[in-house]
Amino acid sequence: MNLADPALALGPTGAPAVSRRAPIWDDIPDEKWNDWRWQLSHRVNDLDEIAQVLEITDDERAGLSEPDKFRVDITPYFISLIDPKDPNDPIRRQVIPSASEHQAFTAMMEDSLAEDRHSPVPGLVHRYPDRVLMLVTTQCASYCRYCTRSRIVGDPTQNFNRNDHEAQLEYLRRTPQVRDVLISGGDGLTLAPKLFESILRGLREIPHIEIIRIGSRVPVFLPQRIDDELCEMLAKYHPLWINLHFNHPNEITPEVSRAVDKLTRAGLPVGNQSVLLAGVNDCVHIQRALVHELVANRIRPYYLYQCDLVEGSGHFRTPVGKGLEIMEGLRGHTSGYAVPTYVIDAPGGGGKIP
Repeated sequence: MNLADPALALGPTGAPAVSRRAPIWDDIPDEKWNDWRWQLSHRVNDLDEIAQVLEITDDERAGLSEPDKFRVDITPYFISLIDPKDPNDPIRRQVIPSASEHQAFTAMMEDSLAEDRHSPVPGLVHRYPDRVLMLVTTQCASYCRYCTRSRIVGDPTQNFNRNDHEAQLEYLRRTPQVRDVLISGGDGLTLAPKLFESILRGLREIPHIEIIRIGSRVPVFLPQRIDDELCEMLAKYHPLWINLHFNHPNEITPEVSRAVDKLTRAGLPVGNQSVLLAGVNDCVHIQRALVHELVANRIRPYYLYQCDLVEGSGHFRTPVGKGLEIMEGLRGHTSGYAVPTYVIDAPGGGGKIP
């Protein structure tokens, strides 16, 4: 592990101040490694590259060799968190494809939440009277194998551009009942900084828009992106909220802690939305460890989602009883502030069922 300053090798409590780095990147200078643009431009995405970092299983080899698989792109930082010899590593299961993605599971759907049905203009989902979902890009820093929007996410031919953003803003200008906008995608924090700011500015210029929320997994996949410049820009557009997406305590690293600290110091309330995933976090002790790590980093556990009925993710789904069992193991066994709400997004766009 390269460290620009040897004093940074350990944090104040003696814990490592940086995460491990896979050996193939040992010679990369820290200046590059900590540059979010370098991380994005050096993502690994094919069998040969991933095999240089991890010991690939036959199941993963089959998944990676599938010609029509959902997009694979993993930042060097994030794939370095995986135990290269553990085929059941919880981070690994979230980003490395397996043959199970192409198995048929009952009732799985391409657009399980019927977002396209409630889209008045491209990229805008208006299901609830006073709030909308604003999809500003189809691109992410890395790609989750259980992605709800895998029908469009990761496909550069379906990306949204400035004209789409302006059409979304124009719809909002003429729809005064909307007071709350959730920016998602893809992941808006992967956009060029000036483009993302232009979207925030456009929303803030609409008088009836009271709340802007950002849904992002960038601080998980790419904590280097959360720098002082970004946080200073975000702070100009309050009230601004951000919900992150941590699924396992192994994802909360020293780099993540510093990134979240920057967000909270910039005045953003930070929440977390997890997805219940078989083989990743479907037990009480992992969920309890996760929420404790979240709260210790000033992140409020908000939702624990039942995995959606989206094509390609059937092997991640658990019985609803498992989610209820986990909630019983959290309530009364940890502080109420650390207990998320367990919800199911009803298939067909029926909304959230707690």
